[in-house]
Amino acid sequence: MSKIPNCPQCGSEYAYEDGSLFICPECSHEWQVEASESASEEERVIRDANGNVLADGDTVTLIKDLKVKGSSLVIKVGTKAKNIRLVEGDHDIDCKIDGVGAMQLKSAFVKKA
Repeated sequence: MSKIPNCPQCGSEYAYEDGSLFICPECSHEWQVEASESASEEERVIRDANGNVLADGDTVTLIKDLKVKGSSLVIKVGTKAKNIRLVEGDHDIDCKIDGVGAMQLKSAFVKKA
């Protein structure tokens, strides 16, 4: 759990966090969370199956045959996805695969090319 600072205006120790703001219930003062604090906590590192860090624009290769949900299509091992985009959620990667189209992939099933 993160340490919530005392109110800078009245010094109250009862301040609470509401989204990206801290609020003091005694004097109603509101202030922003420092950008450096929140950025370091929220920064998420996405890694491939081998532990390499992935970034937007990388090219990845599938390490497992993947069935496409809602179709009888199977994407084979070794298929490359170029120019990936990292997103939040269960499926970490947005990409386009030739012959299939736009896909979302889990980083656990790819390796950096």
